[in-house]
Amino acid sequence: MELLSVSNLSQHFGAVPALVDVTFAMEPGEVLGVVGQRGAGKSTLFKLLSGVYVPSSGDITFAGQRMVFNTVSQAQQSGIMAVQQQPQLVDSMNVLHNVFLGREIRSRGGLKRLPQEAQMLQATRELLTTFDMSPDLAEERIANLSDEQRQIVALARALCHPCRLLLLDNALAALNFARQQLLLKRIKELAAQQVAVILSSDDLKHIFAVTDRILVLYQGRQIALRRTTETTPREIVELIVGSNRQERVTPMIWAFENYYQAQQQAEQLRRAQLELQQSLEEKDSLNRQLIERLGNQVEALDRLNLALQEAGRHAMDEREAERKALARELHDQVIQDLLSYAYQVEEAESNVAEESQHLELVQIRNGIRQVVGNLRQVCSDLRPPTIDNHGLSAAIRSLSNQWSKQNGIPVDLLIDPALGRLPEPIELSVFRIIQEGLRNVQKHAIATRVTLTLQRTSTASLIVRLVDNGHGMAEPMDLVVLAEQKHFGLVGISERVSLLDGSLQMTSRPNGGLELEIEIPSPYPSIHN
Repeated sequence: MELLSVSNLSQHFGAVPALVDVTFAMEPGEVLGVVGQRGAGKSTLFKLLSGVYVPSSGDITFAGQRMVFNTVSQAQQSGIMAVQQQPQLVDSMNVLHNVFLGREIRSRGGLKRLPQEAQMLQATRELLTTFDMSPDLAEERIANLSDEQRQIVALARALCHPCRLLLLDNALAALNFARQQLLLKRIKELAAQQVAVILSSDDLKHIFAVTDRILVLYQGRQIALRRTTETTPREIVELIVGSNRQERVTPMIWAFENYYQAQQQAEQLRRAQLELQQSLEEKDSLNRQLIERLGNQVEALDRLNLALQEAGRHAMDEREAERKALARELHDQVIQDLLSYAYQVEEAESNVAEESQHLELVQIRNGIRQVVGNLRQVCSDLRPPTIDNHGLSAAIRSLSNQWSKQNGIPVDLLIDPALGRLPEPIELSVFRIIQEGLRNVQKHAIATRVTLTLQRTSTASLIVRLVDNGHGMAEPMDLVVLAEQKHFGLVGISERVSLLDGSLQMTSRPNGGLELEIEIPSPYPSIHN
């Protein structure tokens, strides 16, 4: 049975359309994610459903009845509670009276139904404790609270009474990482109790963690409604930005993933800093200043590391783009011109009577074709055409066969049949890693056989294992020493693995030879916990 049905819902402010013809339906216990860039209409949709705005056109049907909410209280009476992006609280009142404002628990019977202060205080303290807040905060004035504490009060206000539909407009943004996880857990609990939830968030980790479907808005219009289990973050990002161009989608995917990791790191640092501050509370002010400086230095170092990683990713993408452009220019211009000259020489051969001139033209034509062959090999090294047309598995097979023929070293190739296609940057990086690894074997290993394995794990990580039977290397292996010994291939592999947030192990085998094992985590976040 449908709990909520929205049909052609629109909102105009004068001649400016903020939301146009949004249509969807929800069942009890369903969690719907709403995503889009700023200005896409997300907050407008939440305000229409919660009674802040009256729709310009369209219908809202809730629990089988067509509704027109003229006020927030009308929506609340129907069982719809909302937490807006900017909580509306009364600064002069304390937390307790904000949580129960207008919906106080009162005594039964009699003409004067007095507020039950003790019962409301107990309920408020329990809600605060649920979000890892001090229960004593219940009696603090709103004006003295931080932004995160104000958001917790707004959430407590929405959850203090049972509801049928909960609207969370970017409510996770103001919370730290640990409290975000608590709210996501609470959303799952509410869904299990048949409460429908509509959630907007700029972090796709949150959306994919708890939602059943995802509604995508673009410039005020609904452009997609996807089941979460049937889509990917890359597809959702392409819909959000209105493009599938690599230079727009890849940085946004990277930003989503690294923002989530940065939140985890920041939370760990914050907890460590708190423990240090608590242990030094009785010491002098100099120690407190040192702790504050330490925290600032750690945060600055974290920002620097993220910036360096982002710069490295962009540099790697730009190098691949330059290689692709150069390969296309060589193929479309230089090679085609040389082939044209070869055909002209071939035609000239038939018009030459003298044997010496004919032989000279044949030599010129063969020389041109040799140059064309060499240029085609250069194009293939710059940008392997197989990876664009057929994917990573086919490109690795082609690379290993060609390398084996050139160097006379057999390659035992083991590729997981379930490997499938990966995002283009991942496939290119893995190809370059294997290319560098084989080149390193050819230059330094003095090997007679190579084994190359590509395997997809049960956690969607990719394992790349390259083993040779050469003379191996001395342990422990130091990248600085490797660079000095001109093992630039291993150094380059290490840099690429680091930019992919992967891990690299180099092990000398007991019977001789070197084993490289690389694990690259899945490029997408998990869909459900």
